[in-house]
Amino acid sequence: MIRYPSLCLAAAAAAGFSITTAAAQDAIVTFKSLTPDVAVEAAQAALESCRAEGYQVAVSVVDRAGNLQTTIRDRFAGPHTPDTSYRKAWTSVSFRTDTLELANLSEKGEAWGIRNVSMALPLGGGVQILAGDGSMLGAIGISGAPTGTADATCARAGIEAIEEKLIF
Repeated sequence: MIRYPSLCLAAAAAAGFSITTAAAQDAIVTFKSLTPDVAVEAAQAALESCRAEGYQVAVSVVDRAGNLQTTIRDRFAGPHTPDTSYRKAWTSVSFRTDTLELANLSEKGEAWGIRNVSMALPLGGGVQILAGDGSMLGAIGISGAPTGTADATCARAGIEAIEEKLIF
């Protein structure tokens, strides 16, 4: 029987390397995230959309982890609107669902437990920001329009303004 120790060592090293590489890949998470500039751009576009309809609102954008990236409050928006817009955006990211849908589900009793989560605010106006491949980038929340549906419409206008930047 002929032995090739150097070949065996090379094979063992290669096998060990691939196991190490696989373990390293399992230990590291990579994800896409909005830049602060794009978050501000979306918030400003949403604010302008609401202004065009005559609404004084606050707009918040959070990243995929629910961390606040920006908040803009129009000059006559109520004092509660910055916190409310943030909570709507946070709720959308946390439950990976637009808050208008969560409001409908929780009113019907299907997702009533959401209303017991301390930060959750299942009222219309929180809309997910998704990349072109469908991955979560964050959410935008609006507060101050007369209805949750109107808040959500303004949020979508903010997302549409940055849509070309999300296709990657």
